[in-house]
Amino acid sequence: NLKVNEKLVLSKELLPKISRFRHYKGLRHRKIYLNHIKNTIQRNNIKSYFEKIKIKSLRENMDIFIDVLEFIKKHDNCIIFISVDDYQYKKFRKIINILDEEKTKVVEESKLKKGSEEYQLSLVIDNLLNIERRKD
Repeated sequence: NLKVNEKLVLSKELLPKISRFRHYKGLRHRKIYLNHIKNTIQRNNIKSYFEKIKIKSLRENMDIFIDVLEFIKKHDNCIIFISVDDYQYKKFRKIINILDEEKTKVVEESKLKKGSEEYQLSLVIDNLLNIERRKD
């Protein structure tokens, strides 16, 4: 549950720690950048600011969708960041609309305002995914 006072704490504590996060695709020295971000995530314990983090392959997307739906049912006021490709996004949005069209807002990453809290938090997900991909 993300309440107003928790959101303020999140802003004051987490956002300065992730201010240097960027989109991986637009960088020249990707390997150096990811190593730096990986160290930042570990040193500042960035993952502890999130209720749950799961990284799964594309073929396991239904498991993730089910987890998100269960989370929405249990939590009234929260922000969920999920990374799905364009094909999955349309289907995911349909599933969410069936469950809870009124309270849940689904926004594409490209529609987030650059520099906003939501945009900065989406960069955390983006970087965690890229770190995971580099392991393989």
